[in-house]
Amino acid sequence: MMLADEINAQGLRLDLERLLRMALLHDWAETRVGDMPRTATHYFGAEERKRAEGRAFADIVAGAGDAAAQYQELFDDYEQRNSIEARIVKAADVIDLLVQAYALERAGAKGLDEFWDVAIDADFELPAVAQKVVSEVLDSLVAERRKLNQAQTGIRAGC
Repeated sequence: MMLADEINAQGLRLDLERLLRMALLHDWAETRVGDMPRTATHYFGAEERKRAEGRAFADIVAGAGDAAAQYQELFDDYEQRNSIEARIVKAADVIDLLVQAYALERAGAKGLDEFWDVAIDADFELPAVAQKVVSEVLDSLVAERRKLNQAQTGIRAGC
């Protein structure tokens, strides 16, 4: 929500209700199939993961009556990244992942470079205004991680 509010403040008007609904439901399928790491798709393919999540989501919303179609449309939009709101929710999801990775690294966890590499190379296909806001947040997280690495190792460490 804070990310969307900042993007709105910069002049890009978003459908905040749509964005927030999408943010709330985009991970529902993971309650059934789990949050599979990117490395797992190497073994059975990204398309199979998407199919499994799609089936799980459909099962979850099947009992939602008239709202099921709306929930399905929001989920499909998120998965296909058709709208600016879907792409911002994806960016926020990546930012959330990095915040969690950073917290784990602060607690001493190692081997999380893959999460940072994927996130830093991500292209969210956002308009310039939104990309600037997202990039500023990502850059600040990377800078904090760099400081943490320096403090933990006593040398200049890169991300």
